[in-house]
Amino acid sequence: MPIDTRPPAIALMGPTASGKTALALDWAQRFGGEIVSVDSALVYRGLDIGAAKPDAAERARAPHHMLDLRDPWQTYSAAEFARDARNAIAAILARGHLPILAGGTGLYFRALLRGLSPMPDADPATRAAIAAEAGDRGWAALHADLARIDPAAATRIRPGDPQRIARALEVFRISGRPISEWQRGPSVSPRLPVRVLKLVVAPHERAVLHARIAARLDAMLAAGFLDEVRALRALPQLRAHPAPLDLPAIRAVGYRQAWECLDGGGDAAAFRDRAIFATRQLAKRQLTWLRGELDALWFDPAGRGGELDDAVHRFLGSGRPRQRPVATDSRPPMAHDGIDPDA
Repeated sequence: MPIDTRPPAIALMGPTASGKTALALDWAQRFGGEIVSVDSALVYRGLDIGAAKPDAAERARAPHHMLDLRDPWQTYSAAEFARDARNAIAAILARGHLPILAGGTGLYFRALLRGLSPMPDADPATRAAIAAEAGDRGWAALHADLARIDPAAATRIRPGDPQRIARALEVFRISGRPISEWQRGPSVSPRLPVRVLKLVVAPHERAVLHARIAARLDAMLAAGFLDEVRALRALPQLRAHPAPLDLPAIRAVGYRQAWECLDGGGDAAAFRDRAIFATRQLAKRQLTWLRGELDALWFDPAGRGGELDDAVHRFLGSGRPRQRPVATDSRPPMAHDGIDPDA
């Protein structure tokens, strides 16, 4: 079997609040790395506290990429992310540094590491027509339209996800083929110029992750999260937007709940409860996706930190022949670990 001579890169994956940021910063400093964010909220300017975006001190410790690429009233696709992340990785390699891909957005990881199925480009006229229909009939009606033409896509896309509903309808109207049919086709993407070690950090006990989620939200609130959302609401582009809650940035976990709270939807305590629940649901969806990454090594950051560090050292070489790391237990958390396997 030929030896893979491509330079190394690390993909550090895990559910929200699992401790990825601290690990990525530590490895970047120790191994001469630069961090490539794989997080769909961090691409938006102004989403800082509630998105746990690295602050100035953290950015001073290590270079970061894929942050603050779009304004919160704009959109950013997985295909755009894959293109821009590839460019960032190429620049990191040109400097002789280690790319550390860190985040929890599964679609972004998939687009970058595996590629996406080819499908029609966006068509502004079709997209505008769909948006106008949504304004007249509502997204629930358009989701029902999607269920008639593409039941598989409608099952996967939630009625409250206007961006994906619009894209599925757009693809069908442009091509005459359901988006689910396009997605079953082979992925097309140039081979990455790196060999990637996939690592998942996730507490085995669900209660531990839930406690981390609650503690992080409380820290965000203390740091001024609601004031950050008030500032977003005051932006002229968002004030003028007919449906700001349909924007990908504002649908980010925590931001939607904060926006609704400031619209008069309950008090601060009710907002906290809704935001914690939404973040737990996000973590469950992330874990579901991560279980499909069969070539990833799983570690509990609290109980197996030393083994995780050893895996990185072995992969990077440390003066020894490079080889695949072998974990004593690389399985994902199962039901008896406190994680719902059908999340």
